[in-house]
Amino acid sequence: MAETATPIAPDAPEALPTAIDLRAEYEKSGVAEVLDELDRELIGLKPVKLRLREIAAMLIVERARKAMGLSHDTPTLHMNFAGNPGTGKTTVAMRMANILHRLGYVRKGHLVSVTRDDLVGQYIGHTAPKTKEILKKAMGGVLFIDEAYYLYRPDNERDYGQEAIEILLQVMENNREDLVVILAGYADRMDKFFESNPGFRSRIAHHIDFPDYSESELMQIADGMLTQQNYAFDDEAHAMMQKYIALRRQQPHFANARSIRNALDRARLRQANRLFTSSTGPVTAADLSTITAEDLKASRVFTMGVPDSAREI
Repeated sequence: MAETATPIAPDAPEALPTAIDLRAEYEKSGVAEVLDELDRELIGLKPVKLRLREIAAMLIVERARKAMGLSHDTPTLHMNFAGNPGTGKTTVAMRMANILHRLGYVRKGHLVSVTRDDLVGQYIGHTAPKTKEILKKAMGGVLFIDEAYYLYRPDNERDYGQEAIEILLQVMENNREDLVVILAGYADRMDKFFESNPGFRSRIAHHIDFPDYSESELMQIADGMLTQQNYAFDDEAHAMMQKYIALRRQQPHFANARSIRNALDRARLRQANRLFTSSTGPVTAADLSTITAEDLKASRVFTMGVPDSAREI
């Protein structure tokens, strides 16, 4: 008598969790490490850092809802970073890409940073391939478009920026599960850009304002930059740098941390020239590592009103 085969029961569906420890998920994801690193790396920016923590919390909750089988849609994560130059927008974008990757919202977590020239061509048929190539590189990560308002030039009928905008809008809508776009630039210009391009405004979920740094924050940034390079101010130079910051913030084209970095680069240049031309014997490590008031006071910031022939070049 032939044996009857016993049917194999299909695998039972894996039971969904009934409870999830959100704090444990937060720690396990490594997002806390990224945010703590951002706190150490960037002075100030408290509202920006708070907003990033809020976004991270939302994404962790969304991931928990998905794991528990609750109805959910992939959140729209395209962003607008509005603020003056040197306020940390690119650095925060890099950290945002890392957070999104750790939480599983982008595949790779890389950042592709571009400007208008990377997207818009100079002749017919050139813009679409340029824009699509950049989007291909950015897929699975974050596309950061600095000074995004330059994409739109309504005063120039032969400008091809509108073609790039249309391609971007389509990809932002259709590929939002595989690409996050961050637009960045001056706040007032970004507002006008969104007024002229309502398609962008409707696709941007998070508008984050980057405040200018205070004088005390800029001084902390200056000290930190020198420490990273094994330099330090002496007491007189430290006081001189505080005066420099107070004056420079009132002058045109001030770019926050970027302007501080440029000022320190010039101070190091003057220090090197001072040591090279005035030393009559061996120099010590302290000599090579100290920025003095003399290295700062030749700046044009302190010589406004002095005849051009006497100013620093």
